[in-house]
Amino acid sequence: MVQTVRIEAVARADAGKGAARATRREGLVPGVVYGAKQAATLVAFDPRDIMKELTKGGWQSHLYEVVVKDGPTERTIMREVQFHPVTDRPIHIDFQRVAPGARIRVRVPVVFQNEETSVGIKAGGVLNVVRREVEVLAETDKVPDHFEIDLAEAKIGDGLRWSSIKDHQGARPGIAGRDFMIASIAAPTVDEELAPVVVAAPEPVKGKGKAPAKAAAKPAAAAAPAAPAKKK
Repeated sequence: MVQTVRIEAVARADAGKGAARATRREGLVPGVVYGAKQAATLVAFDPRDIMKELTKGGWQSHLYEVVVKDGPTERTIMREVQFHPVTDRPIHIDFQRVAPGARIRVRVPVVFQNEETSVGIKAGGVLNVVRREVEVLAETDKVPDHFEIDLAEAKIGDGLRWSSIKDHQGARPGIAGRDFMIASIAAPTVDEELAPVVVAAPEPVKGKGKAPAKAAAKPAAAAAPAAPAKKK
C-alpha cells in the first residue's frame, strides 16, 4: 500500500511573490497546504528534504504528513511542484489535505514483471511502454504504491491493458469506459535487403589517350585514257 512520509516544515506569515522570494533567500522552499474546506497554511521546507522525495520517485502516490513546527500536522499529498527554469530546482510546492475515506486522484507507477522470461521478448519482441504511470481514483488509505503486470506469457503482438494489472487494489481508473493500453510486445524491426548497386564504367575523358587513327589516304585518280593515234 501507499507509503506515508513525514516531512517537517516551518510556518511563514506572508503570502505573495515578494514573501516567497524572501523565503528562498533564507535557503528554504516556500509552499502551501490547502483543501478539505480549511484555510490555507503557508509553510516553508528544507530543500534537501524536498529533493530527497523528488529524486527517489513515486512522490505522486505517497501520502505526506507535513509536520509544521509549533503548528498542526497535516495529512496531505504532494500536488504540484514548480521548478526554476534554469537551475531546475524546486521553487514552490503545493500540498493538498486529504480526509480519511475520501478518494483522491493520483498517478501510480507500473512495474513490469518477468521481462527476462517473457515468451514474446525471448522471441525477439520489444516491450513498448505507452504509460509508465496510471492515473487512478483511490481512497486515501488505500492508494497503491505501484501496479504490477506479468509479462511471462505475453507474446509478440499482445497488448497489456488496464485489465492486465494483477490487482487494482480497489482503485478506479481515471480513464473511464475503456480498457486502455499500457504497453505492448512489438515485433522486431527487420531491415530490408538492399538491391545490388550497379556502377557504370566511367566514360573516357576527351583529349586524353591514343589519338584516333588517321583516315586512309584517298585512292589515286584513275589514269586518263590514251590519246587516239594520228592517221597517216
